[in-house]
Amino acid sequence: MPVNPIAENVEAIDIGEGGRAVIRHNNKVIFVKGLVPGDIANVEILKSKRKHSDARLLKLVTPSPLRVTPQCQHFGSCGGCSWQNLDYKSQLEFKQKQVEAAIQRIGGVQVEKSFPILGSADIYHYRNKLEFTFSNKRWLPHEEMNESNFNQPGLGFHVPRLFDKVIDIKECFLQPEPSNAIRMAVREFAVKENMPFFDIRWQEGFLRNLMVRTTVTGELMVVFIFFKEDKEMREKIMDHIAEKFPAITSLMYMINPKKNDSISDIEGQPYKGLPYITEQLKLRDGKALNFRISPQSFFQTNTAQANALYAKVSEFAGLTGHETVFDLYTGCGTIASFIAAEAKHVTGIEYVEQAVVDARLNAQLNNITNVDFHSGDMKDMLTEEFCRQHGMPQVVITDPPRGGMHPDVVSALLKIAPEKIVYVSCSPPTQARDIAMMSEKYSVTLMQPVDMFPHTGHVENIALLIRK
Repeated sequence: MPVNPIAENVEAIDIGEGGRAVIRHNNKVIFVKGLVPGDIANVEILKSKRKHSDARLLKLVTPSPLRVTPQCQHFGSCGGCSWQNLDYKSQLEFKQKQVEAAIQRIGGVQVEKSFPILGSADIYHYRNKLEFTFSNKRWLPHEEMNESNFNQPGLGFHVPRLFDKVIDIKECFLQPEPSNAIRMAVREFAVKENMPFFDIRWQEGFLRNLMVRTTVTGELMVVFIFFKEDKEMREKIMDHIAEKFPAITSLMYMINPKKNDSISDIEGQPYKGLPYITEQLKLRDGKALNFRISPQSFFQTNTAQANALYAKVSEFAGLTGHETVFDLYTGCGTIASFIAAEAKHVTGIEYVEQAVVDARLNAQLNNITNVDFHSGDMKDMLTEEFCRQHGMPQVVITDPPRGGMHPDVVSALLKIAPEKIVYVSCSPPTQARDIAMMSEKYSVTLMQPVDMFPHTGHVENIALLIRK
């Protein structure tokens, strides 16, 4: 029985950070997982802080009209799709509200025109990349716990906030087939052959991670990440998967003996097929751009929505063919390549050197000659000398990581003072913070939220800043 305070017949009124429902009770905000706005429930208060409390759901008293039945059997345990119990139309409405609230509350600025959020045509099977983790002791929900289930291997996703707990996934609705078929075939064969699954806590075992990447053109990459080399076991499992799935374009492997799962510094070893796959985007005029994807390459994980996002960036930039453009945090150069035909010249800047190598390769692959790419820390690159060498930009496109732009980068942009800044962000609160720092010199004229990740609390936002 619960020993903590109980709040009975309370109503969820909103969705907060991390997809948790918001309840107001006794002049305090309560965050609880598993509810959607409009639900009436009984909840147990777990942690009470000065301004809010954390709680867990005890009983759903009256379901919300916005509530739907989740597709996935793992919903509630796996953290991948926290909003599968909320109908998609409502998801979009709450994401729009979150973006606009962040810009107004944190940024303190008024937007001349905010467009309705661009929803995703596919709300399931929309991801082009998934990474799975092997565990020699899969995590079990309470209802599955019994002696026969303990110490069973698993291949799936980490439990939210538990680094050493992995849910054994039976079916995932995030990536199209043959993603599920490959994962299950790998798991079945590894168990049959007694191959050691990784022990995350003690850092031992053989099978560590599995990556599956797909493209809109139908190409398929499968990457095994082993904790240590064992040629016999490695060849046995990779030969089995190659034979079972002959459509694999690129079958590769890596050896990662480190104490973390990062593979950015590990060279992928081709086993069968090509060392890359080719993804494709469509320009606004219908022409295709091709991008080579290696195991470490960054590429937006929802290709169709990335295409919509880049088209809107191009539209907001309003290029006439005479502009010099800086593309900050360019990654592998997708935005720079996407807008190149509309600009005089595009200069991409990125702090990851390997991404710059990929960007240059992708430009060559598409016969784009009016772009150049440079690697380095953004706050050190945006100098007067750099602008003298590469031209003073009339337009700057910036797409920083979740933490937003460093204050020194914002200061550099204010000194450069381009006519337009197109700011793409995966974190509206940090975007709003940066916009506030530029508000004396720039007005936000247009804003376009884009839903890249249905059934999650994540949302992208594009803002057009015009110099006053």
